Amino acid sequence: MLGAVCAASLLPFCAQAETVGAVDTAFKFIGRNHQIVVEAFDDPKVKGVSCYVSRARTGGIKGTLGLAEDTADASVACRQVGEISLTEALKPQEEVFSERSSILFKKVRIVRMADAKRNTLIYLVYSDRLIDGSPQNSVTAVPLPAGVQIKLR
Repeated sequence: MLGAVCAASLLPFCAQAETVGAVDTAFKFIGRNHQIVVEAFDDPKVKGVSCYVSRARTGGIKGTLGLAEDTADASVACRQVGEISLTEALKPQEEVFSERSSILFKKVRIVRMADAKRNTLIYLVYSDRLIDGSPQNSVTAVPLPAGVQIKLR
C-alpha cells in the first residue's frame, strides 16, 4: 500500500517502512484495537541513517476496514546505524517518507532538512490534511561525522 501512495505522490525516493511492533491502547469489541505502531525506514539518500516513527492507528470497525482517520499524534527518532555516506547532493528540504492516515486527504509525512552550517540532518514528522492540518509534530537531528560534508543542490 505504501508503494502505491509513493507512486501516486510522484516521490521517486519515498522510503518504504517496515513495522517493528505495535502496542494496543484501547480495546475494541469489534475490529482491531486502537494501537501505537512503530515503523522503521532507511533514509533513501543517506546511507547509514535509519528513522523510527511511532504513530497512532485507529481501530474498531472503521479502522479495520481502512475507513477511519488516524489522529495526528506521531513521533520520529533518526539515528546513525552504520557508516554515513550521501548517495548524492541533497535538497535543502525534501520529503523522505509519506503514509496515508485516512482513506482520503490525510498523510503522515517526514521531511529531511539539511543544515549545512552545522553539518546536521533534521527530520520532522507531521500530519497534514487537504484543508485542515495539525500543528502537532516531532523533530530529531543526526549530526554527520566530520569526514562527511553535506552537499546541497
